[in-house]
Amino acid sequence: MNASRLRPLIAGNWKMNGSRAQTEALIADLRGRAASQPDLADLLVCPPAAYLMQAAKLLDGSAIALGAQDCHTRQSGAHTGDLSAAMLVDCGCRYAILGHSERRADHGETNELVAAKAKAAHEAGLIAIVCVGETEAERDRGATLDVISAQLEGSVPADADAAGLVIAYEPVWAIGTGRTPTPEDVAAVHTHIRSLLKAWFKDGAEMRILYGGSVKASNAATLMHVAEVNGALVGGASLKGEEFWAIALAAAGG
Repeated sequence: MNASRLRPLIAGNWKMNGSRAQTEALIADLRGRAASQPDLADLLVCPPAAYLMQAAKLLDGSAIALGAQDCHTRQSGAHTGDLSAAMLVDCGCRYAILGHSERRADHGETNELVAAKAKAAHEAGLIAIVCVGETEAERDRGATLDVISAQLEGSVPADADAAGLVIAYEPVWAIGTGRTPTPEDVAAVHTHIRSLLKAWFKDGAEMRILYGGSVKASNAATLMHVAEVNGALVGGASLKGEEFWAIALAAAGG
């Protein structure tokens, strides 16, 4: 399979945003758009944990998948405030975003912890979206590919497969800043990631690699057609139905 032609995945990471009213309105908007153009791309929304059950009910019967923004390494136990992968599946989730740079920075998550979470997600039946990305300082000193290699090697379980793993490249310096790398920069990183996945996994050519970091309607057409970009992990723009849909259209070539 040609990796550049993998079915695109457009994932919306709502982060710590929203309300019950906003969740209902946004999902209604997306359901309407998806119904008018079915089979455009794989669509995913990842609301805050507080709204997962509501979102699951609102998404019932649609082709839009539900995901969480994190999971714990254990399936149960004395872990106050945490949610296990099994609980997320029970809530209707199919995906979990793991190792996002905001969790690596704000919660001190290491590559080893991310790998353990990805393993737990896989065992529970979730598809893990494992995030990697360099800081501005790391980019400036020319260490981008070394950083990405180390994060991938440390964060992805050795028994991962294309059915249960998605990689998201999100340069830390581009998240929420309005800045984006050049298409050439994105291509260089995604091509590097693909080469590692193919070297490590027999189905590495079939693992989807998403781009994230200030993806919006105005730059989606360019970013979604870069070599080895198989979709997007969308932050702020995923909170606006029109913006999110425009990115999906761009990824599908519309």
